Amino acid sequence: MKVLVIGSGAREHALCRALSLDPDVTALYCAPGNAGIAEVAELRTVDALDGAAVAELAASLEAELVVVGPEAPLVAGVADVLRERGIPAFGPSADAAQLEGSKAFAKDVMAAAGVPTARAYVCTNEAEIDEALDA
Repeated sequence: MKVLVIGSGAREHALCRALSLDPDVTALYCAPGNAGIAEVAELRTVDALDGAAVAELAASLEAELVVVGPEAPLVAGVADVLRERGIPAFGPSADAAQLEGSKAFAKDVMAAAGVPTARAYVCTNEAEIDEALDA
């Protein structure tokens, strides 16, 4: 199986290292990757936030699976674009990724579902910050 991992952090390094040990993985690519990842995967260049560019790279590599590691590309909908183009992707949809990518969104979902969580304030200006600190 040909696998493309999107990202350049420690999470993606760990994923690439594990995938490199899998005998079913015949080719392993990472974009953009880093020096450590280069030891176990072939690095490629791509804007990780550009779903169309990631899909084009995956198609050119004939990737059979794309693993999207970081939050930002997931929130940007990269996994959605891949799936729309028929490329298997490991990662949540943009809507589902909001739970991890936006703490304020996650707090709203938890409150609506009655899930206990620590008190939090969303502040967008100095007056709101002062108000929250006095609460």
